[in-house]
Amino acid sequence: MRSPRPSLVLSGIGCLLLLTGCGGGGFAGDSQAQQSEGGQVTVRMLVNISPNLTQAYWDGLVKPFEQANPGIDVEIEAPTGKGVADTLPQQLAAGNAPDVVETLMADETLAKQMLDLSDQPWAKDTPLAEQAKLGGKIYTVGVGVQAQSLVFYNRTAFGKAGIDEPPATWDEFDTAMGKLKSAGYLPLQTGGDFLTGLQLLQLSNPSRAQNHPAWQQDVSSGKIKAGESLLPYLKRYHGWIGKGYVDKNALGLKYADAETAFLSGKSAMYVMGSWFTAAEAKAEKDFEVGVFPAPVDKGQRHPGPQGATLAAPYMILKSSPQKDAALKLVQWLVTDPAAVKSQLKQDGNFRTGVEREFTPLEKQVQEILDAAPSGVPQGEGYGDATLPKGFNSAWNTEVQGLYVGKSPEEVAEGVDRWLAGRS
Repeated sequence: MRSPRPSLVLSGIGCLLLLTGCGGGGFAGDSQAQQSEGGQVTVRMLVNISPNLTQAYWDGLVKPFEQANPGIDVEIEAPTGKGVADTLPQQLAAGNAPDVVETLMADETLAKQMLDLSDQPWAKDTPLAEQAKLGGKIYTVGVGVQAQSLVFYNRTAFGKAGIDEPPATWDEFDTAMGKLKSAGYLPLQTGGDFLTGLQLLQLSNPSRAQNHPAWQQDVSSGKIKAGESLLPYLKRYHGWIGKGYVDKNALGLKYADAETAFLSGKSAMYVMGSWFTAAEAKAEKDFEVGVFPAPVDKGQRHPGPQGATLAAPYMILKSSPQKDAALKLVQWLVTDPAAVKSQLKQDGNFRTGVEREFTPLEKQVQEILDAAPSGVPQGEGYGDATLPKGFNSAWNTEVQGLYVGKSPEEVAEGVDRWLAGRS
C-alpha cells in the first residue's frame, strides 16, 4: 500500500526548504538543450517503497514509458530516510532534489518548490484535482482515490450475530456491536501506532462532513473548534472501550498485527482505507469479507460524503533541470490507461470511469464511492482545506488517551490546545 495514513511532511521541512531556494525556469530548460544534442536525459523519481509498491514494481511500471521515449531514462529512487516525507527535505537541504516526487501533496511550504501544473489541460481531469488545489493552483496530480471511510466486516460473524443488514446510523452501529459481542466476537478491531486516531477520523468523516462541510477551513478560521466538534464521536468511542467493543489493550497491537487479527477471524469489523482490499485479496481465510460505508447521524444522508485521499500523488520539482521530460513522465503516469490501471490494481485504489478487473471486495468499494455524494478530506486535509502539520499525530495521541483514563472532554480540550498553540 502507498501509506495507511495521510501523507505527512516533517515539521522541519519548512526550514530545510528555505535553504534550497525556489529554483525554477520555464518548461524549455536544460532538458530541452540536452535532448537536442542527442544526450540521454535522466529523470529521478523519489517514490514510496512498500510491500505492494516494490522497487521491482516501479521499475516495471515505467519501462513502457522508457521504451516509448528512448531519450529518457527514469531512475527510481527509494527513500533513504524513514519514508518520502523524511527523505525529500534531506535531499533538498543537500541540493540533490529529485525531478519528480511521489506520495506527498503540496502544502504552503512545499508548493514554493513545486511546478505549477494549472496550465496543463490533462491535469484538470485527474482525480481530486479541484479539491487538492492550493491557492487556486494545481501542484499535485494523482492516479486515483483512496476511499477512507470504510468498514470491512466478517460476513460469517454478522450472520451468527443475526445482523441482516450493515448498520447505517451510529445507533445501529452500536447495536450491531452489542450483538457481535454476545455472539463471541470482538466487535471492532483496532490497534496502536497511528491506527487508533486514524480509524476514528475515518469513521467520523461522513457525519462530520454533513455537520461541517468546510470543517478544516472553519477550524483554521476559528469559526469552530476541532476537538469540540468531534466530541460526540469521542464520547461514543469512549463508551465502546468501556463496553469491551474494542480491546482495552489495543494500544500494544501494531498496525500489521491488527490487520492480521481481523483477517484471522478474531474480530468482526475493521475500519480502514481502500488499500486494505489488496491485503484482503492475498490473505487465506475461512470467511468472506464485506464492506459498508461508515455510519452517519440519524436523519443524515447515507452513504454520506466519503473520506478520500489522493492515490499515488505526483509533483514536479521547480528546480528540476529536466522539466520537459519530467512533465512528460508525470502526464503519462496519471493519464496512460495501462499505467493508471496498473497502479490502481497494485495498491487497491480506485478511479471513477476506469474499468479494471475487480476482486469482489473491490467492486463493493467502487460502488460505495459511486454512491457517495462527494469525497472530503479528513484530518490535516489537503489543498486549501488544510490544518497545521502534525494534527493527525496530535489527534492520535489524544485519542489514545481514552485508553489510559482521559475523559472525552479532556481529549477534546487537548486537541484544541494543540491547535491554539499553532494558530
